[in-house]
Amino acid sequence: MILPSHFDPLWAAPAQASHEGLWFVFHRTNLLVYTGQDVPMLPMPADVLHGSLRVDPGAARFVGMLGDTPCWAARSAHADAPDGHAFENMRMLFNRLPDDLLAIGGRAVQMLEFDRSHAFCGACATPTAIFEGGRSRKCPSCAETYYPKVSPAMMVLIKRDTPTGRELLLGRSARFPRGMYSALAGFVEPSESIEECIHREAFEEVGVKVENLRYFSSQGWPFPNSLMIAYVADYVSGDIVPQEGEIEDAQWFTLDALPQLPHRLSIARRLIDSVIAEVNP
Repeated sequence: MILPSHFDPLWAAPAQASHEGLWFVFHRTNLLVYTGQDVPMLPMPADVLHGSLRVDPGAARFVGMLGDTPCWAARSAHADAPDGHAFENMRMLFNRLPDDLLAIGGRAVQMLEFDRSHAFCGACATPTAIFEGGRSRKCPSCAETYYPKVSPAMMVLIKRDTPTGRELLLGRSARFPRGMYSALAGFVEPSESIEECIHREAFEEVGVKVENLRYFSSQGWPFPNSLMIAYVADYVSGDIVPQEGEIEDAQWFTLDALPQLPHRLSIARRLIDSVIAEVNP
């Protein structure tokens, strides 16, 4: 998801930042929203934050400034939402929350997850402390320093141009919504380049070889902490053989018979739309 241009991502709150701002409150990775309005705006202080949600203001994370509005992230100690509210999976809020708020919520949940997963030093188990204005956490015992995890992942849309028109190779995972297909994706392994990852994953996931890799764009994706790096590639050879346990189905699709595609907020959808536009501007 792309942060809005009028949002300034910050790690430490400016002196003038008020607690009366936008609050992104999570239980685990589910976001608190009004069930009536779908707007995660919670003023601070408020009984709903101090009371039933058990939110500790001292453990809140400053996320940045949306124009003149401070944005904060906090965790609820339990899953019971107050009346008129619900904790919902952020993926289920696509098309319901404004894109800007979803993108900021993605940054917010990653900051909270960083604090949770690095609360103790991985080297000596000592509790860590916020360091460098919030950009990292440092162990006061052995001085080991930790930074938020970002996992690079490749995405590739494989295409071929036939006498009857362009075709796209799209696959689906069992975790996708019913009927949805997308470009191939996979995490980069240690010492591997993005290009090497593309060739490896294309062959492993669907049994094909590709060439002529062209960079498209990149996007942070907070599910859970990916940096998606997208390419287009041309098909060379191979019959589609979906990787067991990884790819539920994969097919060549003509542009006039495409399946359900990913949400418009995803880089996968922008990648697919761009390759279609080359033929149908």
